[in-house]
Amino acid sequence: MDDATRVTRSEEELRVTTVAQEAGTVGIRKVVDINPAHTVVAVDVEVADMERRPPDEADSGEVEVLPDGSVSIPVFEEELVVEKRLVVRERVIVRKHTVSEDRLVEADLRRERVEVEADPEVADRVVHEDAPSAGPPP
Repeated sequence: MDDATRVTRSEEELRVTTVAQEAGTVGIRKVVDINPAHTVVAVDVEVADMERRPPDEADSGEVEVLPDGSVSIPVFEEELVVEKRLVVRERVIVRKHTVSEDRLVEADLRRERVEVEADPEVADRVVHEDAPSAGPPP
């Protein structure tokens, strides 16, 4: 049986993982701007002109007269017809994508060391096997 005393040495290592969490939202909304529109449109309007002249020999004298003695002349004008229609001007496509960012993570790591102390009388009997550390596990 071996009279060796065994001591387990451990050290902390840093493991960093990521967790997806909502950092905010991106919204999209429609805004309707109302801009006054002005345009000039040519409109034809009939105007009755009255001309007075003395009758001549070729005038038949036949005039259509209303019962009250006035003459009826129809007068026409163009009526403006304004129409609005919805026209598709563009389609807006919103996509999202993931971007990787480097962030500095700082932490204090503890690492245990084993120090052997021996009385001077037995110091030459302590054998140190300094095996290189395997490093942190993958």
